[in-house]
Amino acid sequence: MNTSGDRLRGLLRECHLSATDFAANRKVTPQHVNNWFKRGIPMARIEEVAELLSVNARWLRSGEGPKHPGQDRLTAQPPDAQPRAERSVREELEMPVYTELQTQSAGRTAVGEVHNHKVRLSRRVLETMDVELHNAICVAMVGNSMADKIQDGSLIGIDRGRVQIIDGEMYALEHDGMLRVKYLYRLPGGGLRLRSHNCAEYPDEIFSAEQVQAQHIHILGWIFWWSTLNNRRHPATIRRGAE
Repeated sequence: MNTSGDRLRGLLRECHLSATDFAANRKVTPQHVNNWFKRGIPMARIEEVAELLSVNARWLRSGEGPKHPGQDRLTAQPPDAQPRAERSVREELEMPVYTELQTQSAGRTAVGEVHNHKVRLSRRVLETMDVELHNAICVAMVGNSMADKIQDGSLIGIDRGRVQIIDGEMYALEHDGMLRVKYLYRLPGGGLRLRSHNCAEYPDEIFSAEQVQAQHIHILGWIFWWSTLNNRRHPATIRRGAE
């Protein structure tokens, strides 16, 4: 790879990020990112892109020096002397895939794991978002209720360790056997408001605490990745079991 644009393209490929979703995350147009591929990343953007993708800004800019922070210290040691966690920081990890599965009851579904199906995601993505591997699962977006935020068919990473609602954050939930992705808001008395990104086509849905229970609505987890990083991670989120 000869230019910062080439290196950026390779990094997005490693993280399974599309140019379109990366552009949305950086609040630029996809054409801007395509120009970066061809002409190189603008100097004013090098530091932020390097920080997001967990690489050294110098390497991203010129190709010189170690690719990852701390790598120069690690390469000076024999491989067996390097701590296991540091050696594996760039590994790809496997997340189980969940979807709606048919139950024995006619016409009924339930959210469950698709056996022998895995999605690979860079370890640095999980570490950046502070997600523990045993809590990470993957689903596919179905429909356009979250467009243009998350497109139909996009892969979504879910942290099952974060189920406490932070108003306005995105969560995956199971609603009477249906897998749904929505912004959630708490209501007095234990109720819930579900909001779509495409709110012009999909109005808000409001459920009382009794309806939440009767319709078997429960939160699967907080959405941390959807072909890019959710950099709106709330510092006050509480892990399941940490209360």
